[in-house]
Amino acid sequence: MMSHEAWTASPAATATCVAILTTVTIMTTTVTATAQNAAPDQPDQIEWDLSEIYPTLEAWDTARGQLATRVEGLAAYRGTLGESAVTLREAFDAISGTEKELSRLYVFAFLKADEDRRVSEDQERRGLAAALLSEFGEAVAFLSPELLSVGSETIQGYLAEDQGLAKHAFNIRNILRQEPHTLSDEAEQVIAATAPVVQGAERIYAMLTSSDLPFPKVTLSTGEEITLDQAAYSLHRASDNREDRKLVFDTFWGAWKGYETSIGQTLDTQVKAHVFQAKVRKYDSALDAALSGPNIPTAVYHTLVEAAHRHLPSLHRYFKIRQRMLGLADLHYYDIYPPLVASDRTFDIDESKALTLASAAPLGPHYLDLLGEGFAGNWMHVYPQTGKAPGAYMYGSVYDLHPFLLLNHNGQFNDVSTFTHEWGHAIHTMLSTEHNPFETSSYATFTAEIASTTNEVLLQEYMLGQDITDDERLFYLGTALEAARGTFFRQVMFAEFELKIHEMVEAGEALSGQKMSEVYEGLLRQYHGADQDVLTIDPAYAVEWSFIPHFYRNFYVFQYATSIAGGTMFAERFLNGDTQARDDYLAVLSAGGSRHAYELLQEYGIDLATDAPYDALIARMDRVMDQIEAILDAQDK
Repeated sequence: MMSHEAWTASPAATATCVAILTTVTIMTTTVTATAQNAAPDQPDQIEWDLSEIYPTLEAWDTARGQLATRVEGLAAYRGTLGESAVTLREAFDAISGTEKELSRLYVFAFLKADEDRRVSEDQERRGLAAALLSEFGEAVAFLSPELLSVGSETIQGYLAEDQGLAKHAFNIRNILRQEPHTLSDEAEQVIAATAPVVQGAERIYAMLTSSDLPFPKVTLSTGEEITLDQAAYSLHRASDNREDRKLVFDTFWGAWKGYETSIGQTLDTQVKAHVFQAKVRKYDSALDAALSGPNIPTAVYHTLVEAAHRHLPSLHRYFKIRQRMLGLADLHYYDIYPPLVASDRTFDIDESKALTLASAAPLGPHYLDLLGEGFAGNWMHVYPQTGKAPGAYMYGSVYDLHPFLLLNHNGQFNDVSTFTHEWGHAIHTMLSTEHNPFETSSYATFTAEIASTTNEVLLQEYMLGQDITDDERLFYLGTALEAARGTFFRQVMFAEFELKIHEMVEAGEALSGQKMSEVYEGLLRQYHGADQDVLTIDPAYAVEWSFIPHFYRNFYVFQYATSIAGGTMFAERFLNGDTQARDDYLAVLSAGGSRHAYELLQEYGIDLATDAPYDALIARMDRVMDQIEAILDAQDK
C-alpha cells in the first residue's frame, strides 16, 4: 500500500517535488491497529540500521536546522525563473537538492517513530519533520504560476538551451501540462498553507480509531477473553469455529456502529475537501482531479469497475467453492476469511528469503543480485514487538542510500507473501535509482503495486510447482483465490464506494454515516451475490466502510486492483515463455518516475484502460477454480 503523509501542493509542487513520501506498504485494513507483541519463542529482533541515515539524533537535529534555513532561502528564487536558462536551472537545482535532504530527514524520523509508537520523543520528531515538509510546500508554491506566466515557448527554449535542465525536464513539462488547473501565485500559497487543515480529517480518523475508540471484550468458545481491537478482529475473524466468527463480527461491527455518525462526519469532511480542491482548480470532478496529477485517464477507473461487474459470476463461483470446502449449508459474510485448507507449515525469515529468490528467478540474474545485496544488509526491521507499527512497508525515499523495510514476520505463508511483496517494491526502488537521477526516481503508485503483486503471483506459482500433497495444493490455490478476491474484487468495491460518495457530494447530496452505510450495504450485496442467494449479508456489517483508512487518500485504493491485473498479466507472460516479457517488465521498473505510469505500461503491453488485463486475471482465477474442483471431485468432497 502506498501510504502518503504528504503536503497538499499545487500541480507545480506535485510535479516538481517528486513524490517525496514514497512509502510503500502492504495492502491491509488494519493499518491503524496496534502491532502484536513478540511471541515467547520469537527469534531475536533483526533491526534496520538507521545510523546509515544519520549517525546520531544530534546529527538529525543539526540537519533539521540547516534544512529549515534552506527552505526559507528558496524564496530568493521567486521572480527569477524567466530571467534565463541558468537562473531556471539554479532554482530547480536548489529546490530538488533541498527536497532530497528533506526526504532523508523525514524517512529517519518516520522509521524511528514506527519502532515503538509509545515513545513520545520519536513521535514529536516525526511531527517536526512533517511540519518542515509543509513549510517546503508553501515555499515552492510560487513555482507553477510563475513558470506559466513566463510562458511555455520561453521555458521550452530554456530546456533546449541548457543541458543542466535535462534532469528537470519531465517535471517542468508536467507543470506546463497542468496550466488549466494552476491558480495565481497568491492563491497557490493560500492552498499550500491549508495543508494541515486538509489533512485534519485523516489525522482525526487515525487517532480516533487507534487510540480513542473503546473496544469490547468477548469470550471465545475456548474460554479465552479477548479485547476485540483491530488486530484481534483480523486474527479471530478467520477462526475455524463458526460461532466465534459470528460473535467476533457481531461484536466488532456493533462497536463501530456506535461511531457511525462521528466517522461519517469525518469522512464527509475529507470528501468535501477533495471536491472543493477539484472545483477551485477547475476540474470536471474530484476523480478527474485525483487522476490528473499522475496523468491516468479516468477511463481506467471506469473500465476497472465495469470489468469487476462483468466478472462477478467468477467471484460468486468462488464463494460456492468456499461453501463446499467449509461444509456449510449456507454462506455468510463472516465465513469469507477462514482458510479453505489449514496449513501447519511455518517459514522462518531465511526460508522467506530463499523462496523469494527461487520464485523471482524468471526476473533474471540482475534482479536476483539486487535481492542478494538487500538480504545481506541491515535494511529490515523483521519481527513484531510491543509498540511497533503494524503491517509491513518499504520506504525507499533516501535516494543515495537504499530502501528500508518494516515487517511483522510471524512465520506463516502470508508472511512469506508479504516478504516477497515488499521486496518487489524494494527492487523497484533500486532499479529506479540505478537508472534515474533523484528528480525522476520516485515512481507512481500505479506502477509501484505492479512490482509487488507480480512477485506474489510468481511465489504462488512456484509453490504450486513443487512436489506437494493435494491438501497443500488446495492451500496454495486457495491463497491465489483469496488474492483475487481481496486485492481485486474487494478493492474495486472500495473504489466504487469512494466514487459514489464523491459523486453524491458533487451532486449536492448530503452525506452522513447512515447514508454511507446504505451505499456500502448495496455494494456488499451486489459484489457478494446476496440477491442470488450466494452469500448472506447482515445489514449490521454495512458499517465496515468506517474501518477502511484508504478512503482518506483520494482515489488511491483502485490502484491495488489495477496492479494485481497488470502484475498477473506480466507474470503470465513470464511463465508462458514470452521472451520479451522480462525486458518489458524491467524497463517499466527501471523507468522510475521519468514517464507517466499509464503511458509507460501501455508501451510495454499493459493497457489498463482496456478489458485485456482484467480478463487475464479472471481467466487465471477460473483456472485455479477448475483445479480446486478437480481435486475435490477426486476426493469425493
